[in-house]
Amino acid sequence: MMLTFPTDIEIATSVTPRPIVDVARDLGLGADDLELYGKFKAKLPLAVAAQPPRGRLVLVTAINPTPAGEGKSTVAVGLSQALRRLGVNAVLCMREPSLGPVFGVKGGAAGGGYSQVVPMADINLHFTGDFHAISSAHGLLSALLDNHLHQGNTLGIDTRRITWPRTIDMNDRALRHAVIGLGGASNGVAREERWVIIPASEIMAIVALATGREDLQERLGRIIVGSTHAKAPVRARDLKAAGAMAMLLKDALSPNLVQTLEGGPAIVHAGPFGNIAHGCNSILATRAGLALADVAVTEAGFGSDLGAEKFFDIKCRVGGLNPEAAVLVATVRSLKMQGGAGARASVGDLASLERGLPHLEHHIENVRQFGVPVVVAINRFMTDTDAELAMVSDYTAKLGVRVVLCEVFEKGGAGGEALGREVLALLEGRTAKYAPIYDVMLPVREKIETIARRVYGADGVDYSPGAARAIDQLESVGLHHTPICMAKTQYSLTDDPAKLGRPRGFRISVNEVYGSAGAGFVVAKTGDIMTMPGLPKVPAAESMSVGPAGDITGLS
Repeated sequence: MMLTFPTDIEIATSVTPRPIVDVARDLGLGADDLELYGKFKAKLPLAVAAQPPRGRLVLVTAINPTPAGEGKSTVAVGLSQALRRLGVNAVLCMREPSLGPVFGVKGGAAGGGYSQVVPMADINLHFTGDFHAISSAHGLLSALLDNHLHQGNTLGIDTRRITWPRTIDMNDRALRHAVIGLGGASNGVAREERWVIIPASEIMAIVALATGREDLQERLGRIIVGSTHAKAPVRARDLKAAGAMAMLLKDALSPNLVQTLEGGPAIVHAGPFGNIAHGCNSILATRAGLALADVAVTEAGFGSDLGAEKFFDIKCRVGGLNPEAAVLVATVRSLKMQGGAGARASVGDLASLERGLPHLEHHIENVRQFGVPVVVAINRFMTDTDAELAMVSDYTAKLGVRVVLCEVFEKGGAGGEALGREVLALLEGRTAKYAPIYDVMLPVREKIETIARRVYGADGVDYSPGAARAIDQLESVGLHHTPICMAKTQYSLTDDPAKLGRPRGFRISVNEVYGSAGAGFVVAKTGDIMTMPGLPKVPAAESMSVGPAGDITGLS
């Protein structure tokens, strides 16, 4: 009889968490250092992130995601658990989940199996209210902007050139394009409007990149909400919005301390998406982890072409971070899909696996070009054959990269000890030095071209007329000496989600370019990428419920 593996929520609720004050004690913190949110959650003081770093920074990234699943977050959790089993004072630094994907496709984003962060239900739902605070601050700026238009528009804002959207933390395609202000003169100025999901809000990016409260308020003031009829930029500080917005974000700026299933510390904070934003947890959370532990394990959204590139080129540059090792997560099933096997890849399909291996090689090269050594972690499934695993190992050995089998989903930290030892070996043998792949002082087009050619493998970049004009406008108002945040599909190295493997001879199409002046980068949108996702035909929400005793089902 086949045994049924318990669901994530069943595993999470079967474990009795340690009091968060005990978890904090492992990091040298006392109860008075924490702002408690019940027994198992707490806010860390900002002063912790200001302490000199003592730890080593390890990034967990992945190949491009497929329906087979790679388990990047699960590996990140499992690696931190494994390192603690090996006697290392390690801490995990992760992003907060967004409600949109939780109720849409993913059903949860706190790891999986026996490598999760807990309290799992809290983290996946309202947590400590950070997302709500970001939504409120974003909504305040929207309200102040429309109130300014209603009260006479003394700044001369051109309603056709308003760039500040509204936001909601839910996948709702009906809000992608709308008209607001209907109902007469007393109900505001009628104009076109759009919504983005909170992980795509510039305020989310600002919270993730801010280095303190003063920096937060200054960044909020820099936000460009639109332009005047003379095409001069209008900023949040012109609407006198920054102070009140910063007040709403006062507590949300502080990182959240929780724990893994095995009781190790986990700092979970901020949640920008990897395909439409920069895809990393906050600088403050990572700095806190480096100040409190000997090894900080963090992850970046989706594959190395998105999250890792932005981690290296945006987050580490802004935060002064020095990543010293990386883990690249893959599965045999996903590599076979990258080789053209389709969703029903058969067991032992060596031909498809062989065709998919160049995809893995490309991601290895992506990480290495930033000067960071890498190990490949293969999330092992029972259907993986010895021949398949040997093929992957032999292939990467020729590239000078080790493959380690990872079983953290089923075994927790015990299933990641081999990976933990390999990561420690990379740190011990560290010789290269991390560096971004472009100089921010380069022109906008040259930076976009660098990412497209060196990270995606493209032959070049084509710009829509609107994108070309936007670049010229951004450079004219001083927004050209910033990093680039590429918005691209996560499913392919190209801007076409259907092109799997390692495509050659393609170009990237940039359809829209706009400045995120508060975040401090320029966004380049490629292909059909959207900042407001929609729900699938069968949303995960349909399987969720809460029982009479408050027990939750359906989260995964």
